[in-house]
This record gives sequence, C-alpha cells and structure tokens, in this order.
Amino acid sequence: MARYRGPKNRIARKFAANIFGKARNPLLHKQHPPGMHGAKRKKKSDFGVQLEERQKLKAVYGMLSQKQLVNSYKKALERKGNTAHLFLEQLECRLDNVVYRLRLASSIFAAQQLVSHGHIQVDGKKVDRRSFVVQPGQTVSIRPSSRQMKAILAAQESSNREVPEYFSLEGDKFSGKLVSSPQMDQVPLPIPINIPLVCEFISHTT
Repeated sequence: MARYRGPKNRIARKFAANIFGKARNPLLHKQHPPGMHGAKRKKKSDFGVQLEERQKLKAVYGMLSQKQLVNSYKKALERKGNTAHLFLEQLECRLDNVVYRLRLASSIFAAQQLVSHGHIQVDGKKVDRRSFVVQPGQTVSIRPSSRQMKAILAAQESSNREVPEYFSLEGDKFSGKLVSSPQMDQVPLPIPINIPLVCEFISHTT
C-alpha cells in the first residue's frame, strides 16, 4: 500500500495545529496558512465545511485515502449502534494507529512504516496490513528481533504523549493491549473534528 509522501508541514499549517505530533512544531516557524499572504479564509459553503472535516479526519489518521475512509465507514454501518461513534472506533483501532498510540513509533507515518515492513505482531503473529483492526483483548507488540531499532528506542525515550485509557502498556514497553473499545470522548484527537458531519459527507458522496 502506498505511503503518503506529500508535504506534512503545509497540512499542519492549513489546519493551524501540529496534527502529526512532530517534535518540532511546524507552526513555530510559519504560523499562517499556506498560500499568498496566508491565504485569506473565505466563508465556506455547507459542502466546503463537510469537505474540510473529512480532510482533517484523513490527515489525523495518517493521510488515509478516500477508499480507506469509505471502507471504514461501511464497516461501521454494518454494526448496530451510533454510526459516528463506531466509525471513529474503526479508525482508532487500525493497527498503524494503535502502534502510534502505544508510543512504539514517533509519528503515525513511522507507525505505518513499522507495520508495512513487518516489525509488528498481534497476539504473537506478524501482521503487515496497516488497516488491520485490533480487537479488545488483543496485544500489539514489536517483534523481538526488531526491538533494538534506533527509531523504536528513540520513540519511547522522547515521546511525551499520554497513552489513552483504553490501552494498557506492558512492562517491557515494547507491547500493549487494547483493553476496551475506545469511546468518542476518550479519543485524543489533536484538533476538533465533527465526525457526524464526515459521516454525512461520505454517505452523500458514495
């Protein structure tokens, strides 16, 4: 699966937040949105507002493609319950995001790379599919042969992110468990996102 290689700082400036959790905040150097004179913001239409909410959600979870976002939405629709809550839960439990939340990687993009390169195990078995959905009770860990990788050790040493309450870290810090399904008010999104509005947008465009 292709990995996003576009401009990350530009996207962070667009949404006026360090959404990718970079150690060096891109807003410290350039605080204004990209574009001529900081790209003066115009009043958005209802469609424009929905589109921006979708773009924010895609960015927060590692620049997901439209297809990936739609697939997660459709899986949420198949389950009983609040679709918006289940949609966010589906995204939050993606394997690449779980690796990031457990501080096994310094960024969501680094987590994507660890998964794709086969460094991650779920319940002791290698899983290299980033979209794999981790279920409550499953343990995610770094393969024993990969635990001395500089990127992994650096992520654990330098990270000041809190691990969400629906996870539990193991004592060796190289593994953690999803103890319960994440609730919408527990998910530490770096920027406010109107999830129901994203669901409405997807339902009208697919």
